[in-house]
Amino acid sequence: MGAGKEKIITLKDVKPATARGGARPSKVQLAYLQRGLRQPGGKLPLFDREGQRISDRTVRSCIEQGWAEPWFNNVMKPDWLVCKLTDRGRELADDTETQSSFNPNSGQDARV
Repeated sequence: MGAGKEKIITLKDVKPATARGGARPSKVQLAYLQRGLRQPGGKLPLFDREGQRISDRTVRSCIEQGWAEPWFNNVMKPDWLVCKLTDRGRELADDTETQSSFNPNSGQDARV
C-alpha cells in the first residue's frame, strides 16, 4: 500500500465481538454513539459535528465492544464503514444521555 492511501474496510473485514460487560465508552465514543439515537435505524455518523471524519479507531473500537455493528458498504466511498447502533449501544448511549440531561437542582429534565 502506497503512502497516503487508506485501507478499504469492507464488512467481511470487521468482526463484531460479543458485548463486554462493564466496559464504558470514552467521551468521543459516547458522542459518536449518541448521534445514532436520532437517526433512522440508529445509523451512526461518518462525520463529527465539526465536519471531520469519525476516526476509524473510534468506529472499530465501538464495533469490538459490541456497541455498533457494520450496516452496509458505502459504494461511493468503499473505505468508509457505515455502521448502526446495536441494542447494547443504544441502551448505553440512551442511558448516558438521559443521565447527563437531567438537572437534579431544577427538578426538570433539561431536554424539555
